[in-house]
Amino acid sequence: MDLGIKGRTALVCASTSGLGEATARALGAEGTNVVVSGRRAELAESIAAELPSAIGVGVDLTAPDGSTTLLDAATSAFGEIDILVLNGPGPRPATAATLDTESIVGAVHNLLVVQQRLVAAVLSGMRERRWGRILSIASSGVVEPLPHLALSNIGRSALAAYLKSLATDVASDGVTVNLLLPGRIATDRTEALDSGVAQRTGRPASEVRAAAERAIPAGRYGSPAEFGAVAAFLCGSPASYLTGSAVRCDGGLVGAL
Repeated sequence: MDLGIKGRTALVCASTSGLGEATARALGAEGTNVVVSGRRAELAESIAAELPSAIGVGVDLTAPDGSTTLLDAATSAFGEIDILVLNGPGPRPATAATLDTESIVGAVHNLLVVQQRLVAAVLSGMRERRWGRILSIASSGVVEPLPHLALSNIGRSALAAYLKSLATDVASDGVTVNLLLPGRIATDRTEALDSGVAQRTGRPASEVRAAAERAIPAGRYGSPAEFGAVAAFLCGSPASYLTGSAVRCDGGLVGAL
């Protein structure tokens, strides 16, 4: 399938590893100009060098000037942004009963405020050109809160509510806004969470993973490449009538429709 995005420019946040990297690689394979970004500048540049048309930008998006730094580098290299993929590291594991106000404010800032700044910066151009894609690499916690990940559940749910509202506002301008919710994808983040469970319960990490896999109807963790392929489709022209949706890539894990 031709996704119709060859020559478009995609800015992919936090794309030096995991789901962000997989998305950047999938978009690059479709012929887009890709802006790879992350705190590790050398790694961002290394990944970009492997793509047909890309730059790597080292940036901390949670810093006050992070969004401006990234956007300036992106537009200097490729011009206007057509595809914005929102992504960021998940907050530390925690239960709701243990949270303090400062932690909640930090989670909302990193998972909502930082993302909204980027959206605000690119949205008017997308609407004027009557074509744009905004995709959030989110979490299944927005539809089924995850145990021990209360900060992620709170921050990502706030972002989901904002993006759902935005999707309605800009649908008639040719701009789609969607969320892609991973289940258990084999990334470093998932491995770290499994290790955390192993430490809390005193079980081997291999046993924790085996138990998690048994809970997935597909019987296995997904691969980053599988996730990236879905992300690229949602950013493509064939998905132009799909907006305001939270699409799950989870092997059937979440029980809700």
